Amino acid sequence: AGSLNGCSRELLGLAERLAQMLQSRVGAVVIGHETNSLAEEAVAYGADDVFVADAEYLKCYRDEPYSDVLKGLVQKHRPWVLLGGATAEGRALMPRVAILLDTGLTADCTDLDIDPENGLLRQTRPAFGGNILATIICRDKRPQMATVRPGVFPLPEPDWGREGQVNNVAVDTQNLSSGISWLSSEVNDVEEGDVREAEIIVAAGKGVGGPDGVDMVWQLADKLGAVVGASRAVVDAGWLPYRHQVGQTGSTVQPHLYIACGISGAIQ
Repeated sequence: AGSLNGCSRELLGLAERLAQMLQSRVGAVVIGHETNSLAEEAVAYGADDVFVADAEYLKCYRDEPYSDVLKGLVQKHRPWVLLGGATAEGRALMPRVAILLDTGLTADCTDLDIDPENGLLRQTRPAFGGNILATIICRDKRPQMATVRPGVFPLPEPDWGREGQVNNVAVDTQNLSSGISWLSSEVNDVEEGDVREAEIIVAAGKGVGGPDGVDMVWQLADKLGAVVGASRAVVDAGWLPYRHQVGQTGSTVQPHLYIACGISGAIQ
């Protein structure tokens, strides 16, 4: 099961802040197999109630069974707000759940707040190519759903002394199905660093000219102990893989030092 990823920890800290405004509780959903350690970690990062759907059938992420499990939990417990990460899995899961629940979803939010007058979730995200920030509300449908880009909100400090309620959810695997069969998985063991957690980033843009220019960026990054980033043009050209992409269509980053090499830049 490993541990919670950074985006999940950010969401728990954010949910705790929103719940305080609403004088409500924070719930977390853990779906997978052999996930007890994740439930304990979720409590430490701010969850008051953790709902654990544990089954071998759920060991690997697939859209249909995960969305069916989450839909059932939402219909049973009826949360006011449902948050998810704008990760690869979250971007597949949350829109599907929103459709199943017949509610709205604001994707890739950069800020969330509670309207003190009516308790509605104010969901802020870039619009028109990042030229403006739009604040969106969902007046009539529930739950109010939003996904948040990783790296936007600060990581909370865990409190391993916190107490929370862990609830084991019965999973009827006979009623779960998927059009996808999981054949195998392979962990990338290349130690290149994660741009989302890097304190120093040296990023390559189309202006570096080609793979030789990217090699120079790697050399500079190595000297600085930095992680290599890339613009979309560099990734599209095949000079670096997508995991290096920084920006609106890549990863949101919060380094202490960012050096852009050959990147023309955009408004965001």
